[in-house]
Amino acid sequence: MKKIIIGITLIALALTSVSAKEKKTKVQKIRVAHTNYYVPYDFVNDKGESDGFEVAVIKEVDKLLPEYEFELYPTSDDDLLIGVLQGKYAFGTKGIWITEERKQKYVFPKNPIGASIIGIVIRTETADQITDLPSFAKYSGKLVPIGAANAQYTVIDEYNKANPNAQVKLIAGDQFGASDGYIWVNEGRYDAYVDIKLSFQNNVLKEGAAYSSYKDKLTYIPYKGIPTWPIFNKKQQQLADAYDRAIEKLIADGTVSRLAIQYFGEDISALLK
Repeated sequence: MKKIIIGITLIALALTSVSAKEKKTKVQKIRVAHTNYYVPYDFVNDKGESDGFEVAVIKEVDKLLPEYEFELYPTSDDDLLIGVLQGKYAFGTKGIWITEERKQKYVFPKNPIGASIIGIVIRTETADQITDLPSFAKYSGKLVPIGAANAQYTVIDEYNKANPNAQVKLIAGDQFGASDGYIWVNEGRYDAYVDIKLSFQNNVLKEGAAYSSYKDKLTYIPYKGIPTWPIFNKKQQQLADAYDRAIEKLIADGTVSRLAIQYFGEDISALLK
């Protein structure tokens, strides 16, 4: 009888141990959205796989968080923003800039995931007179209108507040972006167009690009590096904190810099220092 009791006790202890181990190793699956077209930040490659700089960083973050398993979902801008807001996705990434309006809707972590370079596109014939935003303001300040909801509007607005004696003519446009900005500047309708360096490279400088005929007519002048962030659903503060712990390690050990060079050809993360 004593042996039977001991046997039962050992079995119970074993089952308790297995149960505790299963509980300890239970992994929470996390739905992560990213845009499916924004090369080289976030996109779907020719093999149908999630790819890009920010995607690669997120995959490295996942490796450092054994309690989570990230499931990547390529999608559109609107689905990402609405999906994260409504909880369809726990978080998403798409080269996002931080704004006060977005801070009201999402949780932003303490650390950005990368950066993008913002600047102005001018006519090459004016490059001897326009070398930065203050000289552009002196030249004319005539800027292609920017949609008020566009984070680029905020960047220029902040510049104007910091430079009251060299202000750019900031006009809120009807659209989020001005797809005809290159044309308008080239025609002289405006004298500069706010653009991201990567967009200028892909739309103007790249062989066969939509506006490659303007390659010698337009010049890009960088202004500053802007941090890009993942956005988290309001209920995912704990996950955002875990992301912060992981990204800090990846920055410290050079992983983020290595991936930036791999995807951009330069260490864009250095712009944030």
